Amino acid sequence: MQTRVVDHDPSLLRGALGAQVVLPGDAAWDTSRRPWNLARDQRPRAVALPRSTPEVQAIVRGAVEHGLRVAPQGSGHGAGPLADLDGTVLVRTAHLDSVSIDPAARRARVGAGVRWRDVAGPASGLGLAGLMGSSPDVGVAGYTLGGGMGWLARRYGFAANAVQAIEVVTADGNVVWADHARDADLFWALRGGGGGYGVVTALEFELFPVAQVYAGSLFWPIERAREVIAAWRDVMEGLPREITSAVRLFQFPPLPQLPEPLRGRSFVVIGAACLLPPAEADALLRPWRAMRPDMDTFAAMPPAGLGAVAMDPEDPTPAVGDGMLLGGLPDEGIDALLGETGPGAASPLLVYELRQMGGAMAESSPGHGALDKTDAAVAVYGVGLVLDPESGARVKDRLARLERSLAPWYAGRYFNFAEAGCDADAIFPPGTYRRLQDVRRRYDPGAVFQANHEVSVGPD
Repeated sequence: MQTRVVDHDPSLLRGALGAQVVLPGDAAWDTSRRPWNLARDQRPRAVALPRSTPEVQAIVRGAVEHGLRVAPQGSGHGAGPLADLDGTVLVRTAHLDSVSIDPAARRARVGAGVRWRDVAGPASGLGLAGLMGSSPDVGVAGYTLGGGMGWLARRYGFAANAVQAIEVVTADGNVVWADHARDADLFWALRGGGGGYGVVTALEFELFPVAQVYAGSLFWPIERAREVIAAWRDVMEGLPREITSAVRLFQFPPLPQLPEPLRGRSFVVIGAACLLPPAEADALLRPWRAMRPDMDTFAAMPPAGLGAVAMDPEDPTPAVGDGMLLGGLPDEGIDALLGETGPGAASPLLVYELRQMGGAMAESSPGHGALDKTDAAVAVYGVGLVLDPESGARVKDRLARLERSLAPWYAGRYFNFAEAGCDADAIFPPGTYRRLQDVRRRYDPGAVFQANHEVSVGPD
């Protein structure tokens, strides 16, 4: 899937790309090419920093003229699976940062560089919520194109299926405004099929009437992990779709910026977001509280407050992570999990999460995109810090061991959690993958665009 890379004078490349361009040797080179995950050393041929859709068009046309590929990137999350970028222009879309909210239509339009924190606050002030993930620092575009599974997903489904329209620059340098009526196949592919069909410059998506959520976390010492995880599983199976929950195994490092109750300690934590009145939610959560957690942070909050519930790091971090979907979590699965991550396992992972699925995620959405629904019961994801090559190797090895241990309950992969890299045909059902290939051949026959989990242009 490689295009011909042509030798060229850097000054000619600057002129051809029609935007602010950073090349190796420039003062801004290291900062401009750096992704959110500091363990990933991206080395593209050039970095382009467009401020408008016409500049993106010029970048695409200039890259094609010079025999280079194009890799769009917003916040820099999800960079782990990207292949070598030597023959590629990395297009950082951070300056495409406009946000417009129409409260009457309950719709937001955002540029491709917008992060969820830039939408959540203004929408929350209007009594509305987008389908944000667990971290407010993640880019709206990349998260949504990969599916988008957050704290409101059991009630409202995947974020990709809340999208109403997408502005995208295609391989010929033209602008397409794709929706259900125009370029409908491309619109379908972009919603959950990743971003490898063009450079997305803007999205419009539905907002939902959510003025308040009841959310928070319950903490226990990690020595109680088996009891807590089993109780989480047993209770969550009967919860209504108005509640989305997760259980996490945390090993907090002894960092001074962490609160004293967490610093240097290990916990098993149940978190949840509830779209029910607090009294109704408390009745459903009572079995978890009966286990007498050490800390209870549940409170009523505006939907923008959900960004803090998972305690995801917001600053760029060197890390390795990966995840998959499980069809269930029997007692044997809990034992297999804790054998690699529980007390006494000497796990190098900072966090291992089990996220509740089901609800709207298990039901087909009218006019859905490439990601329609899933029958998986649980999504799992683990991540560890990478401080040197040895620690990175230990994290990768432990993630691989976890995958082998949980293999009897394997139910596929979720695009945004497949961080270690895998072929795209391992993420999508065969029929979906073949349709994605058809769309790629129509809109990008020369494989100009490079993305994580790329869909092949060629036949199966």
